Amino acid sequence: MLLSVSLFPNSSSSFATVAFAFPKVHGVFRPSIRFKVHGFLNKPLESSSGPASNQPSVILDSLRVLEWDKLCDSVAAFAGTSLGKEALKEQLGYLNQTFEESLGLLEETNAAVEMNKYGAMVDFNGIDIELVKTAIRVARRGFPVSGTEALNVVALLQFVEMLQANVKAAVKQDAEWYQCFMPLTEMIMELTISRSLVRFIQQLVDEDGSVKDSASSALKQSRDQVRLLERKLYQLMESIIRNGMEEASAMEVSEIDGRWCIRSGFNQRTSFEGLLLSSASGTGSVVEPLSAVPLNDALQQAKASVSKAEADVLLKITQKMQEEIDYIESIFSMMVRLDVINARAQYSLAFGGACPDLFLQQEQDSFVATDASLDARTSVALHPTRKKWTVYLPKAYHPLLLQKHQQALQKAMKDVKNANAEIRRRKQQGGNITLRKETNVNLQSLEAKVAKLKEEPPVPVDIYVAHNTRVLVITGPNTGGKTICLKTVGLAALMAKSGLYVLASESVKIPWFDFVFADIGDEQSLSQSLSTFSGHLKQISKIRSHSTDMSLVLLDEVGAGTNPLEGAALGMSLLESFAQSGTLLTIATTHHGELKTLKYSNHSFENACMEFDEMKLKPTYRILWGIPGRSNAINIAERLGMPDVIVHKARELYGTASAEINEVILDMERFKQNFHEQVHESQRLLKLTKGLHHKLLIARKNVKEHSINQRFRKEQEISEAAAVARSSIQRRARQYRAISSQPSQKILGSNGHTSTMKSEAKEEKGEISEATPAVYSPSTSRLPVSAKRRKLPNVGDSVHVPSLNKQALVLKVDPSREELLVQAGNMKLKLKLTDVLA
Repeated sequence: MLLSVSLFPNSSSSFATVAFAFPKVHGVFRPSIRFKVHGFLNKPLESSSGPASNQPSVILDSLRVLEWDKLCDSVAAFAGTSLGKEALKEQLGYLNQTFEESLGLLEETNAAVEMNKYGAMVDFNGIDIELVKTAIRVARRGFPVSGTEALNVVALLQFVEMLQANVKAAVKQDAEWYQCFMPLTEMIMELTISRSLVRFIQQLVDEDGSVKDSASSALKQSRDQVRLLERKLYQLMESIIRNGMEEASAMEVSEIDGRWCIRSGFNQRTSFEGLLLSSASGTGSVVEPLSAVPLNDALQQAKASVSKAEADVLLKITQKMQEEIDYIESIFSMMVRLDVINARAQYSLAFGGACPDLFLQQEQDSFVATDASLDARTSVALHPTRKKWTVYLPKAYHPLLLQKHQQALQKAMKDVKNANAEIRRRKQQGGNITLRKETNVNLQSLEAKVAKLKEEPPVPVDIYVAHNTRVLVITGPNTGGKTICLKTVGLAALMAKSGLYVLASESVKIPWFDFVFADIGDEQSLSQSLSTFSGHLKQISKIRSHSTDMSLVLLDEVGAGTNPLEGAALGMSLLESFAQSGTLLTIATTHHGELKTLKYSNHSFENACMEFDEMKLKPTYRILWGIPGRSNAINIAERLGMPDVIVHKARELYGTASAEINEVILDMERFKQNFHEQVHESQRLLKLTKGLHHKLLIARKNVKEHSINQRFRKEQEISEAAAVARSSIQRRARQYRAISSQPSQKILGSNGHTSTMKSEAKEEKGEISEATPAVYSPSTSRLPVSAKRRKLPNVGDSVHVPSLNKQALVLKVDPSREELLVQAGNMKLKLKLTDVLA
């Protein structure tokens, strides 16, 4: 969490030191990282006394050839504040992070990425962080802050308040966002916002940074006095100019150092007395009328009173800020840090990066030792990610090349947009037809340029280095992409260590390297002289002395610049020494064919080559793994039209054995290409199958939920219908029991009442039959009859059921119980003999 921020206003190189401490990650507490937020923003990063300048020269040279400084500038451009840019450059220049600190940086970047995707992050561009820093420094000294500085302090507090509100809204919507935004959640929510300070400043300072008239009575009186005096002076000046009508056209009211005066033309005489304030040849003279002197003096005094009253109000703001100065400094330092984190996330999102799976090689070694049997049982060809890779970078881009391509594409698209606007403008104005045709031609060329840029994006490289590989030898033609491949790996390692996403199309896996050493030179621009050769050897010697078992070493064209035989021997010896010294990973490019053979005598070596399209005579920039590069010079010469005599002679001199080796290598390349195509097709089908399986699971879940909902709805409907039927039956039962308890003659004599009850019974029975057609209670339909015994009907007879007012067919007769089973319409009822009429 945020610890402290200290400002040193009296220092000649004023800066703020921001101390950050990170929460626990993976059970390990990360120690604090300190970096300086410099006040002098025009000071270049290289000249600062930051951590990078204390690195050994071999590391600085390695960063220079990898162009790490350019990448740092590219990432810093995504910061929203000037201090954030400088702080981010220093953080990226600090390459002494421990493994736990690197994990903490990646965790912060992940949180910021999630906040940006959700929309919880707030734009930093609305705050002038320099004015906030100045306000804090001035308030510390006890001097009055300016209105603009006070407003930026308010903007800072409102920024954090809005950020807290966004986080709260996200957590309220789904509690899981709290963990997704960690560790930024705690850092943001623990800050204390002084709303009283915000209201206090807003009451005294207007939106333009000026002090309000209502801030104090003295200020209002002084400003009213100033306005009154200015009005009087204006009227006086107008009167003086009107009195000299013949001179009025050449005179105008002017203000010099706050004093109202009249400016007249060159060599023009004035008809009023006054004080000459200035006069120059060709520009006329400035005169203060004597009648305006007392008013001008009073105006100066009134303005001084205004300044004093404003200073008193601003001093009140300073005193109020001093009460909250520690909280303001904490928020200030948090904002700088959050700007740094958000810039890393914005860069990663802008270029489509993937969060790296960063690991320690020692832990990976122990994991592989305990799970060594897994690879023996699993097909690595079909599941390459299951193999224990040291480096796994599928479709990785060189960040600077990708940025350059995107900038070129954006510029081309902007040019097309401007050309279309120009065409529309000329059509509306009806301009020259020739110019319109030229514009159309220019538009077509620009559209073709955009199409070409879209069709030819930078080619990503696949870097797969197996766990047991310590030295990788890459061969291939000049301009084939070997150097770009080295730089891509080196920059990916530095980016992962510094908390940045790696620019790759898929998730990547890369070890944590303590140092990245590089000896890279453009062979095409270097003269192959002894001095150049000696410089490379000196750099490699430094690399070998500083590298550890956690280092990454990148060597470009090892052994070049001298006699080929001696260079090859020296290159083989150097690479074997790196393998024996225990360097975690060494990647070298070479033209020497002898270095390809190291793989077959040392299992720590692996070969790869840059693919070359012999039909198009240009490289494809793709890497073929496990295959040593072959020579293409003679074949290329033949395709370019070299005489057959020369080509055949060259092949004879080159040797039949070498030609046969090239044929074997060619077969291996073809086999490898077919293999990779099949693997990619298998991966595509596997991905498609997973997608279909996922959709099937969703459909199954939806069907199950629909079935449950339907069953619940039906059960609810049946329950409601049963409740209605039960209530009706119970009510009618009570009514009939009450009727049966009365004398039959009284009931039969009460025609009106009986008919009413029958009508109600009919309606109720209708309701009951609709709700519960299979439910019937004999007690609900029993009517009183005479005591005379009735004759039992026979099966098939038709009887009348008074309770239903319907005819029913007798289905069954039970003489012992005097019961009948009848059917009335769709209903089957069991009734007593007394319930029916013959």
